[in-house]
Amino acid sequence: MLKLKINKHLLECGTDEAGRGCLAGPVTAAAVILPNNFKNEILTDSKQLSEKKRTLLKPIIEKQAICFGVAHIMMEEIDKINILNASILGMHHSIDQLSKTPDFIAVDGNRFKPYKDTPHECVIKGDGKYLHIAAASILAKTYRDAFMEKIHEEFPMYNWKQNKGYPTKEHREAIRKYGVTKYHRMSFRLLPEQYEFKF
Repeated sequence: MLKLKINKHLLECGTDEAGRGCLAGPVTAAAVILPNNFKNEILTDSKQLSEKKRTLLKPIIEKQAICFGVAHIMMEEIDKINILNASILGMHHSIDQLSKTPDFIAVDGNRFKPYKDTPHECVIKGDGKYLHIAAASILAKTYRDAFMEKIHEEFPMYNWKQNKGYPTKEHREAIRKYGVTKYHRMSFRLLPEQYEFKF
């Protein structure tokens, strides 16, 4: 059973990101503040849930949360500042969007940079431990998936609708065959042999 949050008496947000390991598309982060009476039996780490369950949970989280924010950090920025910094920047941007200022930030993972002067704690596998981080993981994943499905229409040969930009065999074969697009992260190793990209 997931706990609601780390500090019972503080206005605390959970934050997480999706898409760090992808070859194409943005890294997407979300921040969520849940009410103290929030309960949900199926909410957990987005990676443990089917797409159907994530789709079901998204409007529940959006409706029941005190507030939430979602931010995409695009490929050019990822290439410029690296994926770790882009993930943290995305979390900061998603916290910026919250209509209430949190007293405390619970971060999924082990790396974060201070946000203003708000105290924070990094929690490894936090999306499987705390409901607000799990909620952020669901929003980050569903918003990012929607973005990838949209750009799939522009470049259907990469099948982003299915692989969401992750380095599947099919995605890499398409890169080998068709080359790269404006949505690919040029700082990433797009092909195992990386023969056609110079850095």
